[in-house]
Amino acid sequence: MVVIFIIQLGPTMAESKSDTDFLKEFYIPAYIFNDETKFSDVCDAPKFPVLVFINSKSGGQLGGDLLNTYRSVLNEHQIFDVGEEAPDKVLRKVYTRLEKLKQEKDEFATKIHERLRIIVAGGDGTAGWLLGVVCDLKLPHPPPIATVPLGTGNNLPFSFGWGKKNPGTDRISVLSFLEQVMKAKEMKIDNWHILMRMRAPKEGPCDPIAPLELPHSLHAFGRVSSTDELNMEGYHTFRGGFWNYFSMGMDAQVSYAFHSERKLHPEKFKNQLVNQSTYAKLGCTQGWFAASVFHPSSKNVAQLAKVKIMKKHGQWQDLHIPQSIRSIICLNLPSFSGGLNPWGTPSGIKKNERDLTAPYVDDGLLEVVGFRDAWHGLVLLAPKGHGTRLAQAHRIRFEFHKGAADHTYMRIDGEPWKQPLPKDDDAVVVEISHLGQVNMLATQNCRSKSVNDVSSSTSHHNGEEDDDFSDEDDSRAEPEFRKFGAADTFRIPDEIDISQLS
Repeated sequence: MVVIFIIQLGPTMAESKSDTDFLKEFYIPAYIFNDETKFSDVCDAPKFPVLVFINSKSGGQLGGDLLNTYRSVLNEHQIFDVGEEAPDKVLRKVYTRLEKLKQEKDEFATKIHERLRIIVAGGDGTAGWLLGVVCDLKLPHPPPIATVPLGTGNNLPFSFGWGKKNPGTDRISVLSFLEQVMKAKEMKIDNWHILMRMRAPKEGPCDPIAPLELPHSLHAFGRVSSTDELNMEGYHTFRGGFWNYFSMGMDAQVSYAFHSERKLHPEKFKNQLVNQSTYAKLGCTQGWFAASVFHPSSKNVAQLAKVKIMKKHGQWQDLHIPQSIRSIICLNLPSFSGGLNPWGTPSGIKKNERDLTAPYVDDGLLEVVGFRDAWHGLVLLAPKGHGTRLAQAHRIRFEFHKGAADHTYMRIDGEPWKQPLPKDDDAVVVEISHLGQVNMLATQNCRSKSVNDVSSSTSHHNGEEDDDFSDEDDSRAEPEFRKFGAADTFRIPDEIDISQLS
């Protein structure tokens, strides 16, 4: 009797060689990062060299697993855990080294410099942190950035076609993502500066209070130093920046409760689906579904502040806010609260009557949208649903009424905080202005639209316009800053716990 054994040895030699050739297009040799290693046998430079920044605490165990996989397929010198190595320090070191090699006529390093791309894996907070660092460094050739969705909402990755579900962390999943990076197109995105100024209070502090009153965990917004050019004697000045949105009101209050709960019980927040379910439950317990009962009208946006807007190269004009609006969102991307689009696409009639356009991410305009409560927000689940469109603006200004409230809730790109307001001050002002642009990488499934993309303008005329939902009571709507981030460079302080970032 003849016994035949069939032994499967895994991938064929051809497949392994194919993977190796593929990964060479992303691989950066060790000598690029330090003087201790030499690279004598110079071959063709990779076409898509990448630096990979991963929040190992994001997505439960996914961040750590993804970190290990990337280090196994690429050079570990080009993979960084943002909890161990701050992106601003890494990028300064890498670009300093590349400049030195360029001066030494190193053609390989010159091509790395020209072709460099960045991958950031984490939640919107982590992605925003890295985008802010790139913006603040003012690099001569800023690298385009791809985002891996490892958070709860994942609005940034979703807006540019990278998905909103947490990805696989195995080798095949990583190779698949790198293939998308290879095919991705570059796309500009606006970034926005936010400035808040108030008189120094006579009693008590007015610094932003992060969930569980841990102010060190806020990096997107904070007080400027006494030596900063924006500082004014007798005033407290705060600044920050965002790419996706700034919101104020009840939605930020619910987000604040979610982050507080996550800091109290981090062991309960290890799964994206569980996180989203908990978020919905908190929306109920916070009264977001019965806002008229649990949320006093005195805290509605119109009662808290006067809102002014400026069109491009225009004058300040008052913006009418309906009395029922409890949450206001200044939106830059077509993704909010896990992929919903509050602005939608205005119909031709509204474009003509109110000078409204489709939302573009590089037009220097923010879309300003209002919501009454969670039930109003559910209209976004309908095919052509949208919130109450208030305006599109190049600059936005909130002037808080004296004594209207002792605090409010604010949120920037998923980071909420409780903002105390001095009762005796009639000069509390929040102002949002356009700062500049940064390069993103977008896939074929990109939801974001560019004003320079011919296909995006035509798609808005092919059945995507929303005639079915009317805006409620909105027919009456109407020097560059040096730094993007809240601190001297847009970075998270060393003392904060990176696990608290989404």
